[in-house]
Amino acid sequence: MGELKDKMAADLELRCYRPDTVKMYLRLSERFAEHYMRSPAEMGEEEVRSYLLHLLRDKKAGPSVVKMNVAALKFLYTHTLNRPEEVVRIPWPQTPKPLPDILSGTEVSCLLENVRSIKHRMIMMTAYGTGLRVNETCSLKVGDIDSKRMLIHVRDGKRGRDRYVMLPKLLLSCLREYWKSVKPPGEWLFPGRDPDSHIGADAVRDAMRKATKDAGITKRVTPHVMRHSFATHLLESGADIRTIQVLLGHGSIRTTERYVKVSRAHVGRTKSPLDLLGTKKGKVLG
Repeated sequence: MGELKDKMAADLELRCYRPDTVKMYLRLSERFAEHYMRSPAEMGEEEVRSYLLHLLRDKKAGPSVVKMNVAALKFLYTHTLNRPEEVVRIPWPQTPKPLPDILSGTEVSCLLENVRSIKHRMIMMTAYGTGLRVNETCSLKVGDIDSKRMLIHVRDGKRGRDRYVMLPKLLLSCLREYWKSVKPPGEWLFPGRDPDSHIGADAVRDAMRKATKDAGITKRVTPHVMRHSFATHLLESGADIRTIQVLLGHGSIRTTERYVKVSRAHVGRTKSPLDLLGTKKGKVLG
């Protein structure tokens, strides 16, 4: 793509897209150009539609992959090429939204007990205790831990938003023990092999896979499952869903409401109309 790639990169940067998103959009746009061996400037809606169908039919790409390609190509034609008419009729694919696996409290304890590295254990404990995303947890700095106010300052979260989350007493106590044991150098709470950078999310995922196997847990467990479990357990403990929305950093309450669907306590407390028949409350049924 040459100069077009440079222009697209600049357009993404000017709109303050995240570095990972910039790399993804550029890579997907390059693959589109390579497929036809032509510059995107020489193509339009017909080629875009055919390419997306090629991904679905020939490459057997899932809806989420196709959605990323749609996003990249819509940006390319709308902003970089200034030809929005070429992609305005390209539909956004519907993506399935399965309910997440949720660990029980016992499973969380068992998982943490089977994490071999104290650093990895503290990262997972922090993720469960605060509901942080894995990248947010990995990039915590020592100065983000406010023990006086019992808060953690989450900086530059999703969509570049800052927020505060609670600092559980048990987590603070364990973090202090971790600090005494590891004595991490520099500003990062969880440094990587290079002390000038924080630990990567892939290292945490690998450690979690091993701990899950050692703990004998058959559910599919990822760092994000700790976040899902945090939200569901808060809801089951009686926390207000609006509070959970703020803690998770969700832009929409609809995203948070998914946890109502997986909360056994909420489902269990909901009365079936069958139980209302013949009772005073059942009069509302007519």
